[in-house]
Amino acid sequence: MNYYINKKVKFQDLGLIDYKKAWDFQSEIFQEIVDLKIANRKLPEAAQQHTTNYLLFCEHPHVYTLGKSGEEEHLLVDDGGLKQIGATYYKINRGGDITYHGPGQIVGYPILDLDNFFTDIHRYLRLLEEAVILTLADYGISAGRIEGLTGVWLDHKNQHNPRKICALGVKSSRWVTMHGFAFNVNTNLDYFNNIVPCGINDKAVTSMAHETGKTMDIQEVKQKLKNHIANLFDMELIG
Repeated sequence: MNYYINKKVKFQDLGLIDYKKAWDFQSEIFQEIVDLKIANRKLPEAAQQHTTNYLLFCEHPHVYTLGKSGEEEHLLVDDGGLKQIGATYYKINRGGDITYHGPGQIVGYPILDLDNFFTDIHRYLRLLEEAVILTLADYGISAGRIEGLTGVWLDHKNQHNPRKICALGVKSSRWVTMHGFAFNVNTNLDYFNNIVPCGINDKAVTSMAHETGKTMDIQEVKQKLKNHIANLFDMELIG
């Protein structure tokens, strides 16, 4: 791509928002960026418009989402069970298997035109993981990766009791990204008992609150995480 590179990123914290509403919002932004990139291809370089990048943070009411490569059997409750626990369920167009979103969890949706940064999905995922790893280090929590698995894990080296603290699942088209990560801060971990998280049935799930034994200041955690993402991607956050 030859058009103007833009590393400015509009940041929005959507607060507690219905999953479908947030999905529709990011889908609209995603499609606008893709459409602009397609239109730019037909224009001389001087007439091309640069694309806009977004970083959305939010929390969701209790919801389970199943990615394209997931198995429906990994949801362990039926419609009646979902109603009883006050949760909803969606099949969605990201990669990965089933996961849970709920209050106390930072859900991040970077909607980036990677032509503005680098065109490498593997690097993109690793940098999102690194931002979470660095945020946890700020609180004295050692975390890392497990080979062959996405996300961020505790006890990732010895793996006596490996525990996932952040899940990833993304979609990309024409190097534009959507969906993202779910980082357990003050999350109610009981809701993970109703699924096989990310299709992995032999490893646990955890949160910052569970590991530290105290409720975290989620706004403080968001700020640290946002700063690490900005530094790792060399982006200029706006808002």
